[in-house]
Amino acid sequence: MKLYDYVLSGNCFKVRLFLKFLDVTCDLEPVDFFPGCEHKSPTFLQVNPLGQLPVLEDGNLRLYDSQAILIYLARKYDSSGQWYPVNDPETLGRVAQWTAFADGITATSSAARLHDVLGYNLDIKAARAGAQTLFRVLEDHLAHQEFNDQHWLAGSQPTIADIACFPYTALAGDGGIETFIFPAIERWLCRFSMLPGFHNMPGMNYFT
Repeated sequence: MKLYDYVLSGNCFKVRLFLKFLDVTCDLEPVDFFPGCEHKSPTFLQVNPLGQLPVLEDGNLRLYDSQAILIYLARKYDSSGQWYPVNDPETLGRVAQWTAFADGITATSSAARLHDVLGYNLDIKAARAGAQTLFRVLEDHLAHQEFNDQHWLAGSQPTIADIACFPYTALAGDGGIETFIFPAIERWLCRFSMLPGFHNMPGMNYFT
């Protein structure tokens, strides 16, 4: 397998981290996202016409979109069925719900990070406000889960939904969005960082 990767991308980090959790080896193909904008080059657009990272190649299969890649890896390499529980329709529905929710975190918290860290020209007030709205929803859900002795987004065990939502929540501070006002989120971030095989991505100084 080969992963087209940018080391400071939270979406690429999701895939790298899940590969680590699964103990699966994958070659990394660095892409100069910034400042080189290599992901928009004619050569890379032959790999992914959307000009986005990450992209996973496995034999003749080529997948883009981090959430799609997580699903593929879970179905192919997780024999336990924990990370993508296809035999439990209720839990699987929750996994799908919160995996989709992660796209909103990327569109807001990640956008704010791109503005503050890489100088992207975008509506930073809207990005921060949108992230705060999503984090309030996430906070309420996680608090409810804890009350019911369910410490992960979809139930009693971590799934790809937690992986999908984690990076740009943990990196929210890079975009001027504080998470300390959300105690249930903070506890979930700490629980996640204690999973076997977890490692920080470069620049993620939230955890030791």
